[in-house]
Amino acid sequence: MPSAAEKRRVLRKALASGSSVFAPGVYDGFGLRIIERYPVDAAYVSGNAVSACLLGEPDVGLVDLTLLTGHLSRLSQCSRLPLIADADAGFGSVVNIRRAVRALEAAGVAAIHIEDQPTPKRCAQLPGARSVLSHDEAVSRIDAACCARIDSDPLIIVGRTDCAAAHGLDEAIHRARDFVAAGAEAVFVELKSTSELLDQIRAVSEQVKAPCLVNMSVDERLMALNPDQWRAHGISIGIFPSLARGSFGHALQANMARLLAGETQALINHLMPTQDYAETLGLSVLERWEQRFRAGSQA
Repeated sequence: MPSAAEKRRVLRKALASGSSVFAPGVYDGFGLRIIERYPVDAAYVSGNAVSACLLGEPDVGLVDLTLLTGHLSRLSQCSRLPLIADADAGFGSVVNIRRAVRALEAAGVAAIHIEDQPTPKRCAQLPGARSVLSHDEAVSRIDAACCARIDSDPLIIVGRTDCAAAHGLDEAIHRARDFVAAGAEAVFVELKSTSELLDQIRAVSEQVKAPCLVNMSVDERLMALNPDQWRAHGISIGIFPSLARGSFGHALQANMARLLAGETQALINHLMPTQDYAETLGLSVLERWEQRFRAGSQA
C-alpha cells in the first residue's frame, strides 16, 4: 500500500504532466475498494455523500471536522488511490482552517477543496444561488489553508468558489485566479447545468493558469465525455460525486422492490456474488497474511 506522501506525489505528478485525472465519487471503504479495480487515477469523497452515509442527513453543514477526518483516515488506509476530499468551507475561521488542513493532512488525504461559502454551508447543487464570502475574505482563507500545511509532501489545496450563480462567471474567474496567486494548486469553479456550461468551463480553463477540477455529475454532456476528451474542454480533474451514492440508492430500491414482489431469481441476478464481494475486500490477502504468521507454520 503506498504511503500518503506517495499518493500525493502521484497526484501532483499527474497534474503537472497535463494528463487528466479521473476521480469517481465514493463515500465508504467498500465503494473505494470496488473502483480501485478499474483504471482510475483517484477517488473523490464529497461532503454530500459523507453526510448521507454517516448521518442520513442532507448536506447542510452537519458533518464536523472530527467526523470527517476519522472517516477519511480509515478510507485512506484501505486503498492505493489518492483521495480528493471535500473540506466544505474549512469548518470556521482561518484558525479552524489551519486545524482542518493539518488534521486532513494527517489523515492521509491527497487533496482537499475549500469553498467560499459562510459557515454553515449548503450543497452548491441544491436549488438556488449560494451566499458567499467577500472576495478578499475568500482569498485570505485559501492563503491560510496553503500556509497551514506542514508535511514535506503536503496535500494539494484546491480553491473552490460557489459565487458564479450569484455574482457571475467573471467574478468566479477573478476569485479563482486570486486563489492560485495565494498558493492553490488547482481551482474548482462550481457551475450549474446550463446551455453555456461547456463554454463556461473552457473560459475558466483559459483564464486561470492552474488545473481545473470539474463536477462531471452536474450535466449529461460532461458525463458523456471520456477522459481523453476532457482536455479539449479545459478539464484537468473530473470528479463524479453522485456515482456511488446514486448507484447504491438506485440498486437498493430496485432490489427491495424485487424482494417484496417475490422475484427471487431476479434479485439474485442483481446481487454481487459472495466470492466477488470477499475478493473486493481483500479476504484472500488477509488469509495469506494469517497463514504466514500462524503458530507452528514453519515447523
